[in-house]
Amino acid sequence: MNLGITDKLKPILEKVAAMVHDEILPLEEEFLAEISVGERWDYTPRQMEILEGLKAKARAAGLWNFFLNDSENGYGLSIVEYAYLAEEMGKAHLGSETFNCSAPDTGNMEVLERYGTAEQKETWLKPLLDGKIRSAYLMTEPDVASADATNIAMSCVRDGDDYVLNGEKWWSSGAGDPRCSIYIVMVKTPDENRTKHQQHSMILVPRDTPGVEKLRAMQVYGDDDAPHGHLHMRFTNVRVPANSLLLGEGRGFEIAQGRLGPGRIHHCMRAIGQAEKALELMCKRGLSREAFGKPIVKLGGNFDIIANSRMEIEQARLLCLKAAWMMDKGDARAAAPWISQIKVIAPQIALKITDEAVQMFGAGGISQDTPLARQWTHVRTLRLADGPDAVHRMQVARAELKKHTQEKI
Repeated sequence: MNLGITDKLKPILEKVAAMVHDEILPLEEEFLAEISVGERWDYTPRQMEILEGLKAKARAAGLWNFFLNDSENGYGLSIVEYAYLAEEMGKAHLGSETFNCSAPDTGNMEVLERYGTAEQKETWLKPLLDGKIRSAYLMTEPDVASADATNIAMSCVRDGDDYVLNGEKWWSSGAGDPRCSIYIVMVKTPDENRTKHQQHSMILVPRDTPGVEKLRAMQVYGDDDAPHGHLHMRFTNVRVPANSLLLGEGRGFEIAQGRLGPGRIHHCMRAIGQAEKALELMCKRGLSREAFGKPIVKLGGNFDIIANSRMEIEQARLLCLKAAWMMDKGDARAAAPWISQIKVIAPQIALKITDEAVQMFGAGGISQDTPLARQWTHVRTLRLADGPDAVHRMQVARAELKKHTQEKI
């Protein structure tokens, strides 16, 4: 089991890390400060100058679309190799988008590349790969417990050459972005002759389709996350051509599992990057401030906190890499319990270490003067995104119990 940095990856990783540290992070606070200037749900000229400038530099350096591990459009990296890059990108707010590796676009591009028609690829995949547009993935619904995705109820009914969609979605991440041009939507297409996990489909809906209504931006601990946004949306008699369906009726879960597996690893490795950033800030703060005649790092249990943070990061990273290695082997079913393990552990560890860093900073840690408060809300949200902790622990427990019984648990 090789979980190390390969010779192929090493020069790429060094370039990405250098760009994150030297070019992206120095512009981050200026970019974020612009959100309160003018219209919140649009980008200011300065924001676009920063963002497009960084993307142009990354693309000119060949640092682009790393996530497509088995594609002619990407680098051909393994998931283990990409995981190291995701960690570095996770250290900066603009890290992923600079290299065209942002969620939900990464998963959506993978879906379009694997399951899209030639026309769908030309219309949507190509501009996404070029970083010209953004996309959103609409799955969760306000009126059902969406942690059990079989509850998803948005109606999708065939009517001649069209499908007609009715229902609501929320937490549609990225749907607020003015560059978001296409939604991939999980819908219900029931058929009593198909199994429970063959009742749903995925369909492409262009942003400006009549009947699509943006109801509100969902707030994350009081922040609307503009201009990215996590929208609550309503679909009322939304008509799209029948050829907008991906792969075929009843194939939604099949597509979702192919999409979410690698995406969860990406999320978790970015969380490890955020944990590393928090530990770095914690150490620098502890060494630079004094209280009661000592550097604050020597007060209380701060030595133990720093030591435990380092050990927990290393443990979480190794578990993430093991899950990535399992995915690289090509057996998604065997990899699933490992992905569930990291989906629980990585956000929890990153959240814990971020909180310890906040404590080291005192009141400044919860203010706008550090990135820690913003990071804390993001990592706390990650414990719900792509399935809450309880669902993933259930999957881990079932896999463990299966070793000891023939009964269905």
